[in-house]
Amino acid sequence: MDRLTEMEAFATVVDQGGFTDAAKKMGISKSAVSKHVSSLEARLGARLLNRTTRRVSPTEIGLAYYDRARRVLNDAGEADALVTSMQSAPSGLLRISVATDFGVNHLSPVLGEFLTDFPDITVNMVLNNRYVELISEGFDMAVRIGELEDSTLRARKLTETTKRMIAAPGYFDKYGRPRRIDDLNEHKLLHYSNQSSGNVWKVTAPSGEKRQIRTAGWLSVNDGQSLLNACVAGLGIAYLPSFLYADAMEKGLVEDAMPDLPIDTQGIYAVYPPGRFTQPKVRAFIDFLVHQFADKGPKDW
Repeated sequence: MDRLTEMEAFATVVDQGGFTDAAKKMGISKSAVSKHVSSLEARLGARLLNRTTRRVSPTEIGLAYYDRARRVLNDAGEADALVTSMQSAPSGLLRISVATDFGVNHLSPVLGEFLTDFPDITVNMVLNNRYVELISEGFDMAVRIGELEDSTLRARKLTETTKRMIAAPGYFDKYGRPRRIDDLNEHKLLHYSNQSSGNVWKVTAPSGEKRQIRTAGWLSVNDGQSLLNACVAGLGIAYLPSFLYADAMEKGLVEDAMPDLPIDTQGIYAVYPPGRFTQPKVRAFIDFLVHQFADKGPKDW
């Protein structure tokens, strides 16, 4: 007889407290359940159940075996569910957390194509610039930029972006161009107001040394597009990713404030909760993003 069937019969008898209810639960005859349990006991050479006219209860050995058998049966059930899930069409509600700048400029324009490809998926995309807790806040995944914090989350790299200090030509005409990192202390800087580290820029010096620039900004705002607009208007120098400023730089609206500095590259990642398998809707969206950004790179925005 099949070992899993024997285990299932035994565990169901324990769960249901008797052979009659176990037979109803499994949809087979009472005699068939009894044969499965007897075959299991004969194969193991041990009595697993105490049988009386009034009740059935596991022996000490049977109780220990039940704990392990139930785990095996649960794992087998999960394995079956995994195969079924991975073969099923992606569907259901997909909740995504995305940084506002990236979401507005690069995810929103392609969502229509994704929803057309997967009509059984509905998307709830939340744009914000804070670090969300995926599991506790009910998100299926997030798109994050920069160095990932140590966590149990799984991550898949989508592409890369660079981060540079930029300003409008008119700003340089009026205030001059910084030649050294220390010169930034004399310039008008534009900052993200929601950075946990405050108004601090982490830049790489020509020597390779990591420097921190702590200078009060002339303008602080919690939106990268607004900082870019301020740059274009000549209000100061901002430290922004290339996926945000690339178009403005190509049009000559902004320039690299310190082109001699090494280029800082940041990864863009899809992160999602750990698990034995990835939900089809999450896997479908991540695969879609990988395809969408296949031709993007640090300098290709």
